[in-house]
Amino acid sequence: MAEFTHIRGDSVHMVDVGEKEQVRREAIATGKIHLRPETLDAIRRGSTVKGNVLATATVAATLAVKDTSRVIPMCHAIPVTGIEVDFTDGDTWIEATVRVRSVGRTGVEMEALTGVTVALLTIWDMVKSSEKDERGQYPVTRIEHIRVLEKRKG
Repeated sequence: MAEFTHIRGDSVHMVDVGEKEQVRREAIATGKIHLRPETLDAIRRGSTVKGNVLATATVAATLAVKDTSRVIPMCHAIPVTGIEVDFTDGDTWIEATVRVRSVGRTGVEMEALTGVTVALLTIWDMVKSSEKDERGQYPVTRIEHIRVLEKRKG
């Protein structure tokens, strides 16, 4: 097992961005959740037990973007000027894409990544009863490939 040295409280800090110029910023992040084909069909038909999965995931992603600085300690609270949440699907997956815009002194990629992650976790939560096998395990369900597709500044 790896050993860790003690990290002092004063060895972590939020970066001061006060001297940076305010500029338009944008980031796009994406990720996938793999599900059983029957679950995907139920999502498409709108017949899942908990209701409209993608509408709920959209709201969850939006809230997550706006609260990123509350859950990631060294992220700055930023003025979010726009959020777009989109979903595409295939035979065994749903892909979430979140675009975040801001005018500020620091980037918005953490907000986009947080939005994607929470959207995918919300999908999992909304369909977990149909994803479990007879032992209560999730043999198919997995989240993967969460990444920043693009970020822009200026």
